Amino acid sequence: MNPLLRPDRLRPDPFGWIDGHLARRDEAGLTRTLRPRASDDGLLDLAGNDYLGLSRHPRVTSAAAEAARRWGAGATGSRLVTGSTELHAELEAALAGFCGTEAALVFSSGYTANLAALTALGGRDTLIVSDAGNHASLIDGCRLSRSEVEVVAHADPGAVRKALIGHPARALVVSDSVFSVDGDAAPLAQLAAVCRTQGAALLVDDAHGFGVLGQGGRGAPYAAGLAGAPDVVVTVTLSKSLGSQGGAVLGPARVIEYLVNTARTFIFDTGLAPAAAGAALEALTVLHGEPLRAARVRSVAEELYGRLTDAGLRATRPDAAVVSVQAPSPRAAVSWAAACRTAGLAVGCFRPPSVPDGISRLRLTARADLTDAQLGYAAHTIASTAPPGAFVS
Repeated sequence: MNPLLRPDRLRPDPFGWIDGHLARRDEAGLTRTLRPRASDDGLLDLAGNDYLGLSRHPRVTSAAAEAARRWGAGATGSRLVTGSTELHAELEAALAGFCGTEAALVFSSGYTANLAALTALGGRDTLIVSDAGNHASLIDGCRLSRSEVEVVAHADPGAVRKALIGHPARALVVSDSVFSVDGDAAPLAQLAAVCRTQGAALLVDDAHGFGVLGQGGRGAPYAAGLAGAPDVVVTVTLSKSLGSQGGAVLGPARVIEYLVNTARTFIFDTGLAPAAAGAALEALTVLHGEPLRAARVRSVAEELYGRLTDAGLRATRPDAAVVSVQAPSPRAAVSWAAACRTAGLAVGCFRPPSVPDGISRLRLTARADLTDAQLGYAAHTIASTAPPGAFVS
């Protein structure tokens, strides 16, 4: 026996601290559990982010299968080695053309796209001004960028202006276009105006706006008149409205070229799997040919909001596809979501630290393919299973 492994030589359990941490989370009602789903679990899904109902569209799934047969199950390497296929280039050109930007660069996820943009465009000589409600991927990108970071009040152009006054040579304002918790939209036009008066660039994460807002789903920056602007960079995910997987950075060609040469999550990460790229490209083609899908998901979200507030629940008015319903506590949110699931409805359950204001919620996502009957069933189920504290007093 190795003498270093003798019981009398072992130090205290190096992971023993985890037990206490998990116990405290459980006491606070914050324990998270993986729940693998079946391919057909029979639940009406208002928890996922398949906003346009394209993840199971026959054309999209067929394109994924064909891409896998042609190019293989994986990209086989990083984008700069063997991971860039003709399919990736076609997808990038299609994304840039659809959103009205000079160029696009595809990543393995929206998360890595955000990390790439922030770490490459930030740095020790850069000030990043970040909205307090930004997604975790933006927060992590800010931290990894080694920039000076100032977090400002949510959706407040005045606070951004104040933070930028007297900034160093380089400054970058960062915001979600639609915030993932409550589904409210950022004032992008006003933020862009502030950036221009202060000589700063604007980075917009359009994960929840792309495919839902703007002409035919071209996104929130497009709707705000910022498409193709030389001082605006946009990130998108392919895993929500396009029903696939992956992410992309869109913007000026020189920015994209710079990312190719400097962004670590591009240089060192294996490229997006061909099946995902093929699915995203076909989903984008479907959206281009059926632009009313974007309008439909917005009307579904508004209808869901109206039915829930009519029932007396505290719901947020959606600016895109997300409707948030407040719960009285983390435990109540978990129990409420479980009751919905028992009744055949899947809903999202957001608790601290996922919610920056500490208020637990059910997070509901509208889909363009929901029928009026499904909407009515969903609203009735949520209202009939709600805990007493969820209603407006």
